[in-house]
Amino acid sequence: MFGLNEFVATYGLAATLGAMFAMAAGGFAKGVVGFALPLVGVSIAGSFVPFEVAVALLIVPMLVSNFVQSLRGGIGPALVSIWRFRLMLAILTVTIALTAQVVVLLPEQVLFAGLGLVISGFAALQLAGWRPHFPDHHRRLVEGAVGLVSGVLGGLTGVWGPPLVMYMITLDMPKTEMVRVQSLSFLIGSVVLFAAHLHSGVLDATTLPASVWMTVPTMVAMFVGYAVHDRLDQDVFRRATLIVLILTGLNLLRRALF
Repeated sequence: MFGLNEFVATYGLAATLGAMFAMAAGGFAKGVVGFALPLVGVSIAGSFVPFEVAVALLIVPMLVSNFVQSLRGGIGPALVSIWRFRLMLAILTVTIALTAQVVVLLPEQVLFAGLGLVISGFAALQLAGWRPHFPDHHRRLVEGAVGLVSGVLGGLTGVWGPPLVMYMITLDMPKTEMVRVQSLSFLIGSVVLFAAHLHSGVLDATTLPASVWMTVPTMVAMFVGYAVHDRLDQDVFRRATLIVLILTGLNLLRRALF
């Protein structure tokens, strides 16, 4: 296949097929709960290719899948969601761009461990029945804080989704709107990271064409995941989201410890 020849020659056919399977698994998870493509895709692909290559393969599928998913309900609802969460999305965008340029003062392991503990603990408490709510007059303040924290984490570690998902769970948002807002925030971050990795060299003549090809299994599996998503009622969707958050947190702890 044009564009994959050099990648196959460098990493082998088995690794290429393994990476495609990884992106398909991540795409399916994203179709069901609206996120977890990086969690599943990179975790599995990292078993077949070096970690930085797994990240590179993820970039184009992440960009395309977030664009498609954010517009699944049409451009009108997407614009409404952008306006509703404009403060959070604006702060997220600026903060990712700024923090990606600075030297990380804390070791990466500390950041991953702290984030993993918070995410896993929050999701576990939610599954146990804890349902936090924020007063309406504090909503803008909370959204700004969520955008800031997510942006800092995204710029420093490349992981910015879990805090946003955690906040939206507290709002008891309908699953369709929740997935749309998640995808819009992920799309913004994906554009920033795409530009950053073109500059950094992570996306090069070998990995960029391969990343484009990885979009095919990702998108096919994501549409299969939609069929599951559409059959989930709101409570089951919420529980599934919390379970994936716990897995995300545990995966971050794994990265910190190993």
